[in-house]
Amino acid sequence: MKAQGKDLAATDRDRAKAQRREDLLAEATRLFAIHGYAGVSLEDLGAACGISGPAVYRHFSGKPAVLIALLVGVSEDMIEGGRKVTAAGGSAEEILKRLIAFHTDFALARPDIIQVQDRHLVTLPAAELQLVRKLQRAYIALWTEQLHQVHPEETNAVIRFRAHAAFGLLNSTAHSAHSPRTSKAGLRKLLNQMAASALFTRVG
Repeated sequence: MKAQGKDLAATDRDRAKAQRREDLLAEATRLFAIHGYAGVSLEDLGAACGISGPAVYRHFSGKPAVLIALLVGVSEDMIEGGRKVTAAGGSAEEILKRLIAFHTDFALARPDIIQVQDRHLVTLPAAELQLVRKLQRAYIALWTEQLHQVHPEETNAVIRFRAHAAFGLLNSTAHSAHSPRTSKAGLRKLLNQMAASALFTRVG
């Protein structure tokens, strides 16, 4: 019984530690979006989570490690989610519509992380920046593979342009979705329709 009790206590500690780490990442995303990466200290981050600055080191080796966890993590989330969408099958048009919906929901739910990535991606160390770029290319490929089926007559450059145009549109919500006058449901519908137009409308 004692051993079982110790195991349960260890599990509880592990859960608490994992939750604290997630809380730190959530607050880091919010603070970096508001004040910029350079404008936030570990003391600021710790205070936002109710702990001391030095206590943050129990979870991250330093502020660069926080940024790495944020930006590598979001890229991993996007490629994982995108792969689940494509694995569900269907026609190219159906898959693209689900990819649009997936990306729209992400952009509306996590505008702060989009702002952090836009501003501070180049701040990452070279190895992590290369990893993020690789993950981003893999995510774009999920879209372009379907677009090639919808527009077999178009060049790779035009197909990529379509995909990036859709991303730019959807990610723009990071700068507009905070408005209290914005209806998320209405914005979601509008974004889905506009992104679909960018992807499906034939040129000429």
